[in-house]
Amino acid sequence: MHEMIKVFVLAGLLPGCGTLLAAEEAEVPVATFSIVAFDPDTQALGVAVQSKFFAVGSVVPYAKAGVGAIATQSFANTTYGPRGLAQMESGKSARETLLTLTGTDTHAPLRQLGIVDGSGQAAAFTGDGCKAWAGHIVGTNFCVQGNILAGEAVVKEMEKAFLSGKGCLADRMLAALVAGQLAGGDKRGRQSAVLLVVKKGGGYAGLNDRYIDIRVDDHPTPIEELKRLLGKHREFYPR
Repeated sequence: MHEMIKVFVLAGLLPGCGTLLAAEEAEVPVATFSIVAFDPDTQALGVAVQSKFFAVGSVVPYAKAGVGAIATQSFANTTYGPRGLAQMESGKSARETLLTLTGTDTHAPLRQLGIVDGSGQAAAFTGDGCKAWAGHIVGTNFCVQGNILAGEAVVKEMEKAFLSGKGCLADRMLAALVAGQLAGGDKRGRQSAVLLVVKKGGGYAGLNDRYIDIRVDDHPTPIEELKRLLGKHREFYPR
């Protein structure tokens, strides 16, 4: 996400990022690092994010059980979430969905996007207009991405931690966030984090798919707080 930097934009510059008025002040980019992932053993899908931005969980992560998971960031286009899930639910792969979303967006160079579909295929996009350092890594069942990072080591260490991690999908994604932060993370600092995991019947009383949905909106060490809250979640919902 971003610090409160003021810029002037023309109406329509940032679709999906709130009400826009011509030549008025607007906020800029959703700088962050994230992972989207799929667990073939449990069929769980998830997104984990950390950023120097208030309430990153309200902007970046989207997921639907059996369908896919999406992280939309940089100059985030929040329509990518619901539109992308709808496209994957209709049968499009993560790659096809990514190409459709970015291919019809005139401001795609400002976007960053990570997607994994319900079969584990992953795809990511980092526009040329994203602020340095920005980039991504796509692997089997996951992708990691970030912008305004301390450097490329952030995503490389996230990849290593996820692939070598133990435990369930939530544990492995959280390990990726920890590794990314240790490698420098968002170069402006820390503020918020989110851990979202969905699977069929995984929610409260089995009535929805929100297996884990934890947000830390404003905290000096959001990943550590996310870990504490995950422990609380497991006390309340032991499975």
